[in-house]
Amino acid sequence: MPETQPEYLLDRWVEEILRGDARAIARAISAIENGEAPAQELLRRLFPHTGRAVTIGITGSPGTGKSTLVDGLAALLRRRGHTVGILAVDPSSPFSGGAILGDRVRMQTHATDPGTYIRSMATRGALGGLSAATLDAAVVLDAAGKEFILVETVGVGQDEVEVMRLADVTLVLLVPGMGDDVQAFKAGIMEIADIFVLNKADLEGADRVEAEIRALLNMAPADPAGQPPPSPIVRTVATRQEGVEELLAAVIHYLDVSRSHGRLQQRQVEHWRQRIVELLRERLLERVLGQVVQDGDLNQYAAAVAARRADPYSVTDKILEQAGWSDVQR
Repeated sequence: MPETQPEYLLDRWVEEILRGDARAIARAISAIENGEAPAQELLRRLFPHTGRAVTIGITGSPGTGKSTLVDGLAALLRRRGHTVGILAVDPSSPFSGGAILGDRVRMQTHATDPGTYIRSMATRGALGGLSAATLDAAVVLDAAGKEFILVETVGVGQDEVEVMRLADVTLVLLVPGMGDDVQAFKAGIMEIADIFVLNKADLEGADRVEAEIRALLNMAPADPAGQPPPSPIVRTVATRQEGVEELLAAVIHYLDVSRSHGRLQQRQVEHWRQRIVELLRERLLERVLGQVVQDGDLNQYAAAVAARRADPYSVTDKILEQAGWSDVQR
């Protein structure tokens, strides 16, 4: 993709995405991931056409069956006539920086379905289970007319909290037989679940896991209205498609309740507030590093700090002064 694109080519690209063209969508997400010049303008033009999709986040530890459940949800949604976009976030390759395509391989049943778009994306070292590119890829799929967007996180365990901001509803998967089940609730996982999915519920220990979830839910603080936060528990056996219809019904009910109480709008406002802050941070960092500090300069500063000839705080102040921000509060 060239650094700049003629206006008529950009217009045609936008039109192709709005028609749901899979190749145009793929090019757009690749441009976003690679930080190519047309991506920002493309997102600007697509954004007015968004806001219609329902985004479902699916997270949980490795081995809980996230990909199988996503596959089952997608199949059910397609049978009901809905279009589906799937963003499967995989660990980054330590060599290429790209995604390992395990999730995409497991969802080959949808590969030839024009109503389903599947994309594996790399975390690119981002914490929280998602990358910034994933947030923008969801914008592209929304503009492309996907009615439901399923976002599966990388599944590294206890830091999968970023998906809560992006998703309208967040599913946290747990399975019996993973040792100390209470460990699954640490570090924010308990708080981000809108719906708990007890997958592989045919295994021994499922009753105990559900009892632990309910006990923890009873300990959760009430909302301002005095009601406990609604976090239903749905049992599934995703490999046999058992419980998937009940799960989708729980998702739709949760969304209806969230809309009626204004919680969904509050979540979306918080998502975009934080996204604006992230974009500001990215732009300001690009400006400082691109216009003020060259790679060689940064290496010299780092070497001086490592040798204790300078401290990182004074170096940062110096860089800000060079950028024209000498009055920044310390």
